[in-house]
Amino acid sequence: MEYVILAVVIAVVAIGAITGLVVSGRRRKELDRPSQAPTITAPAPAKPAPTETAPSGTGAEVEAAPEAEPETAAEQPTVEEVRAEEAEAAPAIEVPEPTAGRLVRLRSRLSRSQSTLGKGLLTLLSRDRLDEDTWEEIEETLLTADVGVGATQELVDNLRTRVKVLGTRTPDELRGLLREELVKLIGTDADRTVRSVKDGDGPAVVLVVGVNGVGKTTTTGKLARVLVADGRKVVLGAADTFRAAAADQLQTWGERVGAHTVRGPEGGDPASVAFDAVKQGIADGVDTVLIDTAGRLHTKTGLMDELGKVKRVVEKHGPVDEVLLVLDATTGQNGLVQARVFAEVVDITGIVLTKLDGTAKGGIVISVQRELGVPVKLIGLGEGADDLAPFEPGAFVDALLG
Repeated sequence: MEYVILAVVIAVVAIGAITGLVVSGRRRKELDRPSQAPTITAPAPAKPAPTETAPSGTGAEVEAAPEAEPETAAEQPTVEEVRAEEAEAAPAIEVPEPTAGRLVRLRSRLSRSQSTLGKGLLTLLSRDRLDEDTWEEIEETLLTADVGVGATQELVDNLRTRVKVLGTRTPDELRGLLREELVKLIGTDADRTVRSVKDGDGPAVVLVVGVNGVGKTTTTGKLARVLVADGRKVVLGAADTFRAAAADQLQTWGERVGAHTVRGPEGGDPASVAFDAVKQGIADGVDTVLIDTAGRLHTKTGLMDELGKVKRVVEKHGPVDEVLLVLDATTGQNGLVQARVFAEVVDITGIVLTKLDGTAKGGIVISVQRELGVPVKLIGLGEGADDLAPFEPGAFVDALLG
């Protein structure tokens, strides 16, 4: 009988142990399963620390206490002191500089483009004799500066006619003549404002696209600063889910200006993140939702189709107001091939040219607009946070000519 009881006890213990292992394994699997819900991050609002005032009616300074006694309940930190500590720990929200006239302030960054295009042309046009060889050099200078064949021929023909008819020879006259023709080529009639406010209800949606390495995430962050500087409320969507670093970088840009950032799990569906970003923007009542998309080679059909999907999913909330194509200005004419493919997949409404402060030639502004039929709206002129400037044709040409 004792053996039977012992066997029963052993069996009960064994069953309990097995059941515990099964339950523990299920819980572990549930904990390991990644969450698919988007993450919405927001910087902690900075609160002003309370100022200390001396007791009124006394002229004496307060002496230091001899020795701190054990802390009692009455000596616990006050609510004001706790808030002051939180404000010190919270990231400081920056106030970007105004965008009005920013291109004029950054004109010195175009010094390399200036020497290639502006000064080169003025030097040639100032020669004592403008013969065929000189006009061929002018044409070559324009082509080297990425102006493009069609625009180069148009500019040379106009210059030859006006120099011959007007007899323009002085440096100031030549500079004025060249300025007029370059501004005419770039165009002043196009609407270059970024559509950051919707006419109806809800936020304006801005989609930022481009190939790998052109600086889309940085441009999106800088654009957020541009909009905040102009009084807009912004939500950022980190739809580049293939690189965790991209989402982290965008979140940092958002924290600097006090903007929410919506991000998803690494490797998640970019269209889902973009959709949730617009949803969050509607809930927050912001003016603009900026969506940073993953860089993709224009030759990869699958990735380009995915970009089209992101746009279609976002449009379930309403039309996309702006699609900005980011191009590396240093790639020159090669960037035009990329631009054509992106324009076929999504309707490009504006161009952002980055790295114009480097080895880029300023003529790319003219050729890319003529190729796509859409205006350059922003140009990047440095690595600083506020080095993204709204494009102004007159100020740009003045910077080129020096």
